[in-house]
Amino acid sequence: MVRSSELLRLKDVQLVYRALPVLRDINWRLERPQQWACLGPNGAGKTVLAKLISGQSSRFSGEYIRSAKLTQEGSAYVCFEQARALCERDKKLDDSETRADASDPGTLVQEIILGNRPADPRFFEWVERLGIGHILQRGLRYISTGEMRKTLLIKAILSDPALLILDSPLDGLDASSQQELSSIINELLHSDLSMLLLCRQAEDLPDGITHLLVLDEGQILAQGERNAVLAKAEVQGLMYPPVEELGQLPSPAPRPYTLPDTGPLLELVGVNVSYGPLAVLRDVHWRFERGQHCYISGPNGCGKSTLLSLITGDNHKAYGQNICLFGVRRGSGESIWDIKQKYGQLDNQLHLNFVRGMKTVEVVMSGFFDTIGLYDDWGDEQHAIARQWLAALGLAALAREHFDALSFGMQRMVLLARAMVKAPTILLLDEPTLGLDGHHRRLMLRAIDHIANNSDTQIIFVSHSSGDIPACINQHLRFMPLEDAFEVVTETL
Repeated sequence: MVRSSELLRLKDVQLVYRALPVLRDINWRLERPQQWACLGPNGAGKTVLAKLISGQSSRFSGEYIRSAKLTQEGSAYVCFEQARALCERDKKLDDSETRADASDPGTLVQEIILGNRPADPRFFEWVERLGIGHILQRGLRYISTGEMRKTLLIKAILSDPALLILDSPLDGLDASSQQELSSIINELLHSDLSMLLLCRQAEDLPDGITHLLVLDEGQILAQGERNAVLAKAEVQGLMYPPVEELGQLPSPAPRPYTLPDTGPLLELVGVNVSYGPLAVLRDVHWRFERGQHCYISGPNGCGKSTLLSLITGDNHKAYGQNICLFGVRRGSGESIWDIKQKYGQLDNQLHLNFVRGMKTVEVVMSGFFDTIGLYDDWGDEQHAIARQWLAALGLAALAREHFDALSFGMQRMVLLARAMVKAPTILLLDEPTLGLDGHHRRLMLRAIDHIANNSDTQIIFVSHSSGDIPACINQHLRFMPLEDAFEVVTETL
């Protein structure tokens, strides 16, 4: 029997993936008006549990008992995987090559939120509250990670679910948006809507959370009222483990290019970028000198991604402007590959779109070819360097493991190794700690400092969170809001 206050119950639930148990002996019930968070590090089983509850995973043993309310009204799940699926779908449907204007905007933000339903007052209310009115007619490929998260949250809220599941809802948002969304989440937590939040660290728990379910390697470590669970010694030990030592960096791979002896690596003078009437960058001046490691900050939608696309050769708006990359004026006959071979890159889109079904060492070797997947022939030397980088980042034991089977945090660390195998002149990191628990965040920041201190690779680090900055940073490029645009200010630290 289901209690009148019970929304769902799991009894002796087990789930196996590739012959490995990912959920074991799960016995838990969610009752109203309790508001739960599932707490645990990367790889604890939080996402698997959320997929099971939301109906996305059906291959489990044990009992999943739903109340009539949950059966009728369903659940809504906002997560990283949802964003991945939308990006992959949009990529497959892209028909830019067959269009007269050679540009396919893809699925628009408004279409994602509404589907086939007409816009109503609630839609406009939530759009205004989350500040995304200016992107409603923009394609998914042209919005930031934070804007994508807001889009999916509005879609979920408007579906009026019996249970709303949010996976790390503040990830990818600037400080102002985090504060705004935290207020909205707490408002929802004090409403009649039942919620389950997935959190990687105790500091992420909203005030409105009353109960905690703590997972460790697919098992329940603790459950119950919030304060009692957080006080348990085993929970403290799980959430704040010691940080492992990193290994020695391998000798750098040979670079198939030479750099000028003097001058900055990157220089932008009076750069402007507009898309129709929308001014994205105005009068940007920036010199990235040798020996510098730069932190780039600014709110969602300020133009950080546009700036990065100018220096990586991906944006045609660089032509005709005063932009010098590695001593060469942009548009002087250099190819995009001449530019890209000098960068190692790690960003959210790379993680979203990376090819599945590869072994970890193969993922790392793909960095030699700048491919999302391994399609070229590789040699013994490249294989050896890839293994050495895995060892340097404490990942040697994972070399033969399937990339798909690794936790999210371990995948991100593997992609850092991938970015470094070709000994790039610049390591470009766009929100590298996004989605990581506290333990893996510390590992990532230590690894970045390790690279900066023991190689000649220079760091460009983009982040919304001022607490997630490597110690090596000695330059800050900041987007400051003006009345109708952003001013770019550079300071030496």
